[in-house]
Amino acid sequence: MTAPAEQPGPGPLDGLKVVELAAIGPAPFACMMFADLGADVLRIDRADGRRSFADWHRVLDRGRRSVALDLKDPADVTELLRIVDGADVLVEGFRPGVAERLGIGPEECLRGNPGLVYARMTGWGQHGPLAQTPGHDINYLALTGALYAIGEAGGPPVPPVNLLGDFAGGAMFLVCGVLAALHERRQTGHGQVVDAAIVDGTGAMLGMLLGMAETGRWRHERGANLLDGGAPFYRCYACSDGGYVAVGALEDRFYAALLKGLGLDAGRLPDRTDPANWPLLSQLFADRFARHERDWWERVFDGTEACVTPVLSLPEAAAHPHHRTRGSGPGTPAPRFSGTPPEFHRPSASYELNTPARPVVS
Repeated sequence: MTAPAEQPGPGPLDGLKVVELAAIGPAPFACMMFADLGADVLRIDRADGRRSFADWHRVLDRGRRSVALDLKDPADVTELLRIVDGADVLVEGFRPGVAERLGIGPEECLRGNPGLVYARMTGWGQHGPLAQTPGHDINYLALTGALYAIGEAGGPPVPPVNLLGDFAGGAMFLVCGVLAALHERRQTGHGQVVDAAIVDGTGAMLGMLLGMAETGRWRHERGANLLDGGAPFYRCYACSDGGYVAVGALEDRFYAALLKGLGLDAGRLPDRTDPANWPLLSQLFADRFARHERDWWERVFDGTEACVTPVLSLPEAAAHPHHRTRGSGPGTPAPRFSGTPPEFHRPSASYELNTPARPVVS
């Protein structure tokens, strides 16, 4: 039976009202997700119109409107608290203590709205020796141990372009925390504070590597392990045209398909499970892949179980037939829902505002 076509609708978070205090990085990404899923998100911008990295956040700004307030003006603080009184969630990304000094901390907001989920997004968390220290994705990853694990053997650590810390360890854990708090509110009627710190979320994601290390399956050096480019069957290889292919042939049958595509006889190769043989196998595979262009290898492995794919640039990824068929690709919303697929590019729902001095902008 063919599944019915998805029809745009209100989205699974329809009816949820979110107030977002303008920030950068993980907080707007989390609020973009709320908006994509149908929530009514209102961003509170600075009265002077200044926004750091505003051009970087154009995609992250989709799906909501904004209103400008001067949070150093008592009248505008009162207006914000009035807005928050009718909201389900507030998201802020200030350094610890800033919201309290402005008079919009959890105590003030929850006093007027006991059911509010007050979500705080920081790098270091609300307390601890580094809580007031500035930092960015690369710094938070450095102190969790995650950054140390990423990079080629013999080379320096390589920052994973803000994806691992800001968006995975930060924004995704904030979204998870908010949804969990909203579920708990259904049972108790009370809101609570969600403290989402990038160091906490990233640290949580390192659990599997710690388990591997404790059982002797992970070495604390870069490029020497199963999943960090050390294994010849789980790494990237250069092709003759300067492009790259990604190889993820972990399981035996996938590895067999890899060797077949490369024209290699498994019986003449050393044991791949012995890391001592990895340098030899890596060089052998590298020599083979270097003989042809990336697209040639894509055709060779197309339809096989070798787990070999071309490494695409962002424009190439957007044009790939798989993404085009699904209507997905870089920057598009996820996940999908069978019963309540949201209309991702609809205008935001009406949000009651009485702020005559501050125009609402799209």
